Amino acid sequence: MRTITYYSTNNYDERVNFETALLKGMASNYGLYMVARKDVPILAPERIRAMRPMSYAQIAFEVLYPFLGAEIPAERLKNLLDDAYREDKIPTTVQRVTGKTYIMWLTQGPTYSFKDYAARFFGRALNYFLGEKGLKRVVVVATSGDTGGAVADALYGLDNVDNIVFFPSGSISEGQRRQMTTLGGNIYAFEVNGDFDVCQALAKNILGDKRFADELFHDGERFTSANSISLGRLLPQAVYPFYAYSKIDAGDGPFIASVPSGNFGNMMGTVIARQMGLPVEKLISGVNENTEFPEFLETEKYIVRPSVKSPSSAMIVSHPSNLVRLIDFYGGHMYDERDPVTGTATKPGIIDRMPDMDSMRRDIVSMGVTNPLHYETMKLVFERYGVILDPHGAVGWRTLEIYLNGQHDRPSVVYETADPGKFPEEVVRAIGIMPELPPGMKKQATLRERIYSITSEPEHTPGGLKLSDEQIKEAKDKIREIFS
Repeated sequence: MRTITYYSTNNYDERVNFETALLKGMASNYGLYMVARKDVPILAPERIRAMRPMSYAQIAFEVLYPFLGAEIPAERLKNLLDDAYREDKIPTTVQRVTGKTYIMWLTQGPTYSFKDYAARFFGRALNYFLGEKGLKRVVVVATSGDTGGAVADALYGLDNVDNIVFFPSGSISEGQRRQMTTLGGNIYAFEVNGDFDVCQALAKNILGDKRFADELFHDGERFTSANSISLGRLLPQAVYPFYAYSKIDAGDGPFIASVPSGNFGNMMGTVIARQMGLPVEKLISGVNENTEFPEFLETEKYIVRPSVKSPSSAMIVSHPSNLVRLIDFYGGHMYDERDPVTGTATKPGIIDRMPDMDSMRRDIVSMGVTNPLHYETMKLVFERYGVILDPHGAVGWRTLEIYLNGQHDRPSVVYETADPGKFPEEVVRAIGIMPELPPGMKKQATLRERIYSITSEPEHTPGGLKLSDEQIKEAKDKIREIFS
């Protein structure tokens, strides 16, 4: 079996295998690791049909083995996936709601978010390679909501891994926060004065600072990422649509995937699945009031604005990291202009080579959902079908309804990405009913928190909040205290 290589989106000369990409996290020149479109393995239609009776773990093996088989022996990979996707730990339900429209509930794992799926694979794959080499890593994560808890839970207690997670002060729910701050042990949660984009810039700064890693650990490669910028988080997200397709009544025909999109990891995973041969007729990328991407599809101009608050809190992202990969996939190039000293992005989202826009528009449609429409959609779906959606799932449902013009007559799957119980205030506002808090979160509500605070002010610019030098210094000082 051939080894698939991955390159930096900012340095096509850098070619690495999956293990190296996983351990390094960020590629050279602040790029993201990406697989060339022509190198994506193709699954024959009969192999896709054969997935229909399979479990999630079995389908994950069918999808991921062509990428990883040259680096992880088949039996080890099967065992890793069986452990990651145990039915008693992370069951997956595909529910027919009306007509030919289904909801895929990616919401029943340890932290009740779709991000459990990629995080559990990432943690086990990372632990496998570190154990084989006798290495240690510090996983650095920025979260806009569910990523932090999912990654923290997946990495908690692993011998070879520590985890630093940055989250924006006041922008995530108490339940989401507690999933990170009550674990202790090898999980270090940092509350940052700023929005998600500030947290993401801080994570990228730490990840890119080899000198700091060498000073602290005598190992310039000690920091790695687990955000959707990590290849180890991206590839397992290609499994979702294969699983969905195996459980719906579409015959051998195509289906529509409606994907609530924040940092674009789940959307990019679906793009890869389509390239692998899955018959995705159209990918609907629903966003909230942060509409930079749908405007780019329409105008071919990418303008990053200050992020806008929304009920779909994990999707408050004005400059999605994985958009770099999407642009690359369609033949273009996007990068962030950076300060040569600090590495801080000074001008994000510069496109110096346009992608094939006609091809992108054929494959993907994107639209924004206003804040009031979140609540209206949750109310409508509950009253019509008795289904309680969370705000992110509401974006997926509304954009599909708009695309289908209200006619649920084509095979379609909406990704529901978080348990409604994680957003009680939003659900009550929408339907007047308090959703049940998931059992694990009930327990965490009583536990002691450990929080490290970055209180320094971000820069306030006409383009929104920007990571400041003072925040970088404060974060590094506190990281030194933890690991010294």
